[in-house]
Amino acid sequence: MLVDRLVDRYAERRQLDDLLDHVRNGLSQALAIRGEAGIGKSALLEYLVTEASGCRVIRAAGAQAESELAFAGLHQLCAPLLHRLDHIPSPQADALGTAFGLRTGPPPDRFLVGLAVLSLMADAAAEEPVLCTVDDAQWLDDTSARTLTFVARRLMAESVAIVFALRDSADDGPFSGMPRLDVEGLPPQHARELLSAAIPGPIDERVRDRILAETRGNPLALLELPQDLSYAELAGGFGLPDAQQLTHRIEDTFQRRLAPLPSDTRRLLLVAAVEPTGDAALVRRAAQRLGIAVDTVDPAEFAGLVRFDERIIFRHPLVRSAIHREATPEERWEAHRALADVTDPGRDADRRVWHLAHAASGPDDTVAAELEQSAGRAQARGGLAAAAAFLERAAQLTLDPAQRATRALAAAQTKSRAGAFDAALNLLAMAEAGPLSELQQARVDLLRAQVAFATNRGRDAAPLLLKAAKRLEPIDIVLSRETYLDALTAAMFADRLAGPDGSSVTVARAASTTPRPQEPSPPDLLLAGLAANFTEGYAAGVPVLRRAVTSFGEGMSAAEELRWSWLACVAALHLWADECWDGLSARYLELARKTGALSELPLALSMRAYLLLFAGDLGAAGELVDEIQTVTEATGSNPAPYGALAVAALRGERAEASTRIEATIADAGQRGEGIGVGVAERANAVLYNGLGRYREAMAAAHRALGGVNAPVVRTPGAVNWAATEYVEAAVRSGKIEAARETLGWITAMTSASGTDWALGIEARSRALVSDDRTAEALYREAIDRLARTRVRTDLARAVLVYGEWLRRRRRRNDAREQLRTAHDLFTEIGAEAFAERARRELVATGGKPRKRTPATTTQLTARESQIARLAGDGFSNPEIGSRLFLSPRTVEYHLGNIYTKLGISSRHGLQPRA
Repeated sequence: MLVDRLVDRYAERRQLDDLLDHVRNGLSQALAIRGEAGIGKSALLEYLVTEASGCRVIRAAGAQAESELAFAGLHQLCAPLLHRLDHIPSPQADALGTAFGLRTGPPPDRFLVGLAVLSLMADAAAEEPVLCTVDDAQWLDDTSARTLTFVARRLMAESVAIVFALRDSADDGPFSGMPRLDVEGLPPQHARELLSAAIPGPIDERVRDRILAETRGNPLALLELPQDLSYAELAGGFGLPDAQQLTHRIEDTFQRRLAPLPSDTRRLLLVAAVEPTGDAALVRRAAQRLGIAVDTVDPAEFAGLVRFDERIIFRHPLVRSAIHREATPEERWEAHRALADVTDPGRDADRRVWHLAHAASGPDDTVAAELEQSAGRAQARGGLAAAAAFLERAAQLTLDPAQRATRALAAAQTKSRAGAFDAALNLLAMAEAGPLSELQQARVDLLRAQVAFATNRGRDAAPLLLKAAKRLEPIDIVLSRETYLDALTAAMFADRLAGPDGSSVTVARAASTTPRPQEPSPPDLLLAGLAANFTEGYAAGVPVLRRAVTSFGEGMSAAEELRWSWLACVAALHLWADECWDGLSARYLELARKTGALSELPLALSMRAYLLLFAGDLGAAGELVDEIQTVTEATGSNPAPYGALAVAALRGERAEASTRIEATIADAGQRGEGIGVGVAERANAVLYNGLGRYREAMAAAHRALGGVNAPVVRTPGAVNWAATEYVEAAVRSGKIEAARETLGWITAMTSASGTDWALGIEARSRALVSDDRTAEALYREAIDRLARTRVRTDLARAVLVYGEWLRRRRRRNDAREQLRTAHDLFTEIGAEAFAERARRELVATGGKPRKRTPATTTQLTARESQIARLAGDGFSNPEIGSRLFLSPRTVEYHLGNIYTKLGISSRHGLQPRA
């Protein structure tokens, strides 16, 4: 609908005017205009563009024919800005250049590409505000849609607006949660006005009312449907056709206009309809290829459906679909073939082969092979969804059953990597219909298991991975051992909720029988050590696991390190090796950030946050938890909030911790992710021990352990963490024998580990259950050993229980010294509940806690706190932006607010982190 026919829409225009005002005033905006076909979304975009004086306007439109071509829509939008690539950080520029085929390099992470687009737009907006409009966004290729919505959600202070127009029938998908403008039918008065403009002559009132009722105020329907009615029908001589879906009614109207056109005109329009870019020169060459004399076609013969200038512009996307629907399959094949023939195979190979694929009326091995090559190019640019589409079509066009199965399996693997898990399973069914080799069948089993683990880290994945590992063993021993390690990881996630065919012990027994390499790699050592831990006991696994974690990273690629870093960190924790855990978790986070592996980043942040909790840096741990939230908001992922609930529990924030714990237990239980239940219940025990509610702490620790009489073979880390909580809570609850029994579990591990952390925890726990003759020496040993480690939180707790013991022995002066130290440590750490517990004990001795420095009354938001801490640590605005998925301009905006709140004038007033 043209702007000069924009009737009413006063409220919508006001909203768009406000959007432009915000952008001109330095704030960014994002908006999704939603409505049915023909409702006026494109007209509103045109209005926005005409009103955008003083703004740079860049435009793109989704095309149904290009919905499988990687980055097609994104390239449209970014093409006018690509000369600015050198203005943005080089990793981002390389990622975007690789995605568009302008540079060579490894496949870029799509979120790094998104950050590059954000930086590119922010750079352009430094000169003048930028307005980006994307029409028919429901037809954007998946990669472009997800990248642009990622950018839209990260906009704030860049003077950039991104406005999408898409049909309300489209799946929300990446547009979910975006600010939206819902466009509905015109009110009756304005609908009558538009109808009168469309039909200037007389019209029967009953016919008018029926048209208004059936079109429901849809402007395109009001303009188009009456065009097919004769004078007699308008005068009421005949009834209107029965009501049907409005979109089809409008398409039918366009089709009826096509019917009387000459054959060559209709063929020319079909070529234009299946060519997605609107390239008039290309369409002319294709038409000439078909023998159509383009120059003899009178533009008036296009019946007002299309404007045929340098660019081909259809009156409405429904015109395209009407032309396409009106043509026979043979005519569509002919049009695609002609376009393929005139498309440059060197400059535009992927679009050419896509036309060839649509031109194929049956199996075509030549085209299938070319599609396979296009899939390779798409993967090299990071376009996994496009690569999967090429491979899927290649499989469909392959005549040989074995080759078809091979391509279907490759397509399924790529669909899985792109996150399209349902489609991957469907393609696996196609692959299994053909003859598969033993290796291929094993890969089918492996992929099915990987999909199960990726979609639901519960009890189903481990048995499937175990089956795949066994099948791979005689074929590919390296892949088999990797799959056993994946199966063991899955079994550890399932933990207590695993079935007998997928328990850690079952997987470990199977893995123990596999041949071991003469020179084992760190992952090989992890597999051997964990298998021994589960089958022979903790002590048997210690020597091998120690070799694994101390050699981890040697001779490994970055990709290998990332894949197994979580498991290596868990092994270090299981060994009570705090120094090793510190180094591995720091390296894990560094790798995830450096390589842009955002799928790994939440897990790496969570692992590092746990280390910082034990190290007594609760502020830094909380910052990483906030960063996890930033990453999950940016990527749309939904990891379990283990870090957040652990921070809340140690802080003593009962309401928040309890809410998160209950939600995690319910969610993990539903998925069959037993590790989540154990971690959440252990956090519960920490919370209640801090609050001094020992019976509740004991019950929570009991649940975390899966029952006091549970075997020691439990997921690494769970026993370490929960058993010590149980001992303290049981002693305080008067359950000494239960505490002593659990101490036996702890001792079995700590004596084999032999680290200061392990032996310090053992001494602290043993002191709690000992009589007065031996307890004090054990408390002092615990404090001495833990003081040599990084685990300040455990040290503070050892000082606290020693001070409590001294007070109960009426040694007030000695108790006062220990309790004041404990209070100071917990206050510095930020463990408020434990600090309050120490304060109460200290007051009971007649002592007074040191006065705390009053907190500033001006509170920073969580985002401002992140930025302030990073700026204080010396990070530049672009570096902060890369870490938090913000543009440097938005970082600068936040810093301005931070300076005002803190009463400082520059980042020099920000305190660096100790």
